[in-house]
Parts: sequence; C-alpha cells; structure tokens
Amino acid sequence: MSTNKRFKLLPEEIVALTSGCGGCMATVKITVDGETIAYMYREEPQNELDSGWRFFAGTEDQAYINDLSHSQVYDVNTIANYEPAILAYLQYPIGSELERQGGTSKFDLLPS
Repeated sequence: MSTNKRFKLLPEEIVALTSGCGGCMATVKITVDGETIAYMYREEPQNELDSGWRFFAGTEDQAYINDLSHSQVYDVNTIANYEPAILAYLQYPIGSELERQGGTSKFDLLPS
C-alpha cells in the first residue's frame, strides 16, 4: 500500500522494544501528527495477527474515526516506539480500556 503520509518517526528510528504482540490500530494523530496516546482499548482480535489493541490521541471525533484513511494497522512495537508508556499495559486482557492520567506516562484502567 502506497502512502503520502509523513510519519513522525522514520523507519530507521523504530527499534525493538517488544516482540510477538501482533498488530494494532492507531490513528494518524499519533503516527503523523505526533500527538501522545491518551486512550487505548483492547477488543477481541479480528484475526490471528491482531492483538486487539486500538490507540487514540483522544482528540479524534467520531467523524474522524469513521474515515478509514485516518487510521492504519501497525505492529504493536511500532506504536510502542511512538509511546513507550504503553509497554506496561500490553498484557492487559481483552475488554480493557485505559485513559492517560493527565501530564503523566501512566494510564488508568476505566471501569467496564
């Protein structure tokens, strides 16, 4: 798939922080605009390569999210390079929803 997006991180800047986590979805606000992850959740994976993780900057509205050009599938390691704070939460179970504690690298588990 060809893309004209200018990602915040260049391919050579991506290092191995985690492995074997599978794929995830993240929005352009994170990977292109460089916004931090403010909200993430884990849903039932769509296939054997999917981790179920979905990452958002928290500034996306529903119209933005509904436009498929605003999100893409990545290896979880790639998104961990954008936001290493997620590493502490990747083992959380399906159904987990987390929100960043303002101004910190910590996330709160939201009640289900």
